[in-house]
Amino acid sequence: MKFQAEETPYFGLGPDLILNAIDQVGWQTTGKLVPLNSFENRVYQVGVYDEHREYDVVAKFYRPGRWSQNQLIEEHQFTFDLTEFELPVIAPLRVNEVSIFEVENFKFSIFKKVGGRAPNLEDQSVLSWIGRLIGRIHAVSVTKPFKHRPAISTGQFGRAPADFILSNDLIPNELRDAYQGLVELAITTIDSAFMEIHDAQLIRLLGDCHTGNILWMDDGPSFVDLDDAVMGPAIQDLWMLLSGDREEMEAQLRVVVSGYEQFMDFDYRQVSLIEPLRTLRIINYAGWLAQRWNDPAFKVAFPWFGSQRYWEEHIGHIREQVGLMQEGFSI
Repeated sequence: MKFQAEETPYFGLGPDLILNAIDQVGWQTTGKLVPLNSFENRVYQVGVYDEHREYDVVAKFYRPGRWSQNQLIEEHQFTFDLTEFELPVIAPLRVNEVSIFEVENFKFSIFKKVGGRAPNLEDQSVLSWIGRLIGRIHAVSVTKPFKHRPAISTGQFGRAPADFILSNDLIPNELRDAYQGLVELAITTIDSAFMEIHDAQLIRLLGDCHTGNILWMDDGPSFVDLDDAVMGPAIQDLWMLLSGDREEMEAQLRVVVSGYEQFMDFDYRQVSLIEPLRTLRIINYAGWLAQRWNDPAFKVAFPWFGSQRYWEEHIGHIREQVGLMQEGFSI
């Protein structure tokens, strides 16, 4: 997926268009429309009704041009595969077996509205529970690959965003050389880490498994938003559950893996990819902000992006990650 600047991708997506689109695919809207916190896509809580009751659904309008139709179909099919095994993943709703709808140039889907709170990852029983569920998810993931969704790579998630930043002169001149040199060192180190376990199995992943995408309910967690589903090593769905210093993270990982291994074998060599994957995420995040900067919502939400201080801190983070990758990670 090539990085390129965008010009107001959601221009024209107004309340009338949203409500009329939802009406046309089978729901009857009440007029209630509440924007929800989302930057990559546009997501709304929408009031609907039938002959028995009024209730809310969640409408997700995908960012134009980000995913192809086949890639969206694969994401949805992954959720359907998981729910067939009674795994707690919030899948899109279907009308006549269709889950991806279109109005003008916008693709959208409808989801059941669910409540919940962020999981308490300081509780070892919660970590173990989530580890067990991810193990069950991965046991389904390995049954077939994605054919259209990308795999995690330094090219797409490292070099492409860094090249976009450099080619668009988004970084102050006095910091340019330091950024370019550190990114190249970081990517070389990441490539080496992947090469050391080049035969590691790549599977379908949730992709962005952080606490914001896990809803904790009375009966346990549910996973939401598989928008970043990709192919990659299993550890990608585990490392974002960890926090604190190295010793704390290693202890947390032992708990997560102990739950995971009740349902799925774990390749312990992949622990060496935790800091490389974290570094790749840091590099990609800056490129993501840069690419989306013409979207008015980003200028409001991230006013600090592009400042001298931002780039100094970003370079500092990459420098720190280079050191952490050289130290390694073990459990």
